[in-house]
Amino acid sequence: MIEKKILSTKFFSFAKNNDMHFIPEELDNYVVEHTQKEPELLQRLTRETYQKILQPRMLSGPYQGRVLSMLSKLINPKNILEIGTYTGYSALCIAEGMQKNGQLHTIDINEELETFQRKYFDLSLYGEKIHQHIGDATEIIPNLDINFDMVFIDADKPNYPAYFELIITKMNPGGVILSDNVLWSGKVIEHVTEDDISTKALLQYNKLLIEDKRIETVLLPIRDGLTISRVL
Repeated sequence: MIEKKILSTKFFSFAKNNDMHFIPEELDNYVVEHTQKEPELLQRLTRETYQKILQPRMLSGPYQGRVLSMLSKLINPKNILEIGTYTGYSALCIAEGMQKNGQLHTIDINEELETFQRKYFDLSLYGEKIHQHIGDATEIIPNLDINFDMVFIDADKPNYPAYFELIITKMNPGGVILSDNVLWSGKVIEHVTEDDISTKALLQYNKLLIEDKRIETVLLPIRDGLTISRVL
């Protein structure tokens, strides 16, 4: 147990902006400096989120946002599903790679953020293509009569396994499922207490992804952990 805690302290550190580091901060800064910068609209969204919204560290952030954008551009999806909208930052990032006739459906349980999200969606090039759904994703997903090319999961951790089971049958062959926060600040390699429901769910989820024969999976140590799962 002591060895695991030492590993966690050594490799799971935070920068001033609360971005997760798996490499020394100086090297991480070099990585960020040599990555494409975020668009000005996303900079504005970030500033307003920090000014007006609780828990602003839930934002994907500029580096991970560019990772999501690049992956979406490589996948070039027609139909995208996002589970967990927050203030809309990640939705706008993954929309950058969407086909011209594509659609992005994003789900969030917090109705108080709907107007904030829509403001920035409509300021973007993708406003008419982004459809907001407010409510419980486990109830909304079964009613979406769409097959998806790309799904981004970044919502309540205890429901990750349930979300996977709901979306896997709605994926097109070759479709990609992106799952965020799968390392959970390093808690996945530490002792799990009985009341730590989120870590337990993520351990179950990570095991599910590597064992499910319908997908192939790679876990990337980007920020708080990002898994890429491709549907076979």
